Amino acid sequence: MLEVPVYNTEGQQVDTVQVDEALFGGEVNISLLKQALTTYHANRRQGTVGTKSRGMIEGSTRKLFKQKGTGNARRGAVRSPVMKGGGVTFAKGPVRDFRKTFPKKMRQAAVDSALLAKMQDNSLMVVKGLKADAPKTKTMVSVLRNLKINRRCLLTLAAPDKNIYLSSRNISDLAVCPLAELNAWDILTRPKMLLTDDAMQAIMARKQEAAK
Repeated sequence: MLEVPVYNTEGQQVDTVQVDEALFGGEVNISLLKQALTTYHANRRQGTVGTKSRGMIEGSTRKLFKQKGTGNARRGAVRSPVMKGGGVTFAKGPVRDFRKTFPKKMRQAAVDSALLAKMQDNSLMVVKGLKADAPKTKTMVSVLRNLKINRRCLLTLAAPDKNIYLSSRNISDLAVCPLAELNAWDILTRPKMLLTDDAMQAIMARKQEAAK
């Protein structure tokens, strides 16, 4: 059993959450996480790069000078790749689609494995009583300072909260994500993860229901 610490917004530990590793797959699936990251990387690629070959360049096809007798290197038209402004020798194109498929069950398993890795590494904590009555960056900065979080962090909410989002958007090292949009990429690319108590309860309830 793993113990996940629960803190209040003042930075004091008030409780712990007992987590059964079996609910999250029992062990971290490194190969699945690697596949998840590769998929997210590929799906972020635009694939719109393209260069012009000599056949796409405008200009005369006339040979600039005769082949022999001038003392110059052999050269063709101005569209030749060796000429300034000429075409590219091995031109890139056409537009490519780099997207990879990643089935829903594999995505969920990757999220579970990423959460388990964070818990085993003591990089995941739960905060209780986090709320924002109005958008105020100072409030979120104070909470992070109290929790001694000084690295890139992912804050996961049980449901979207406009005030918390607006209070966090000016903090460069803090990303806010609702539970419904949680993915392995966001978890793995940030050293720290902070869950609200509602989000942690929702995750545990879902995993316990699935285990029945």
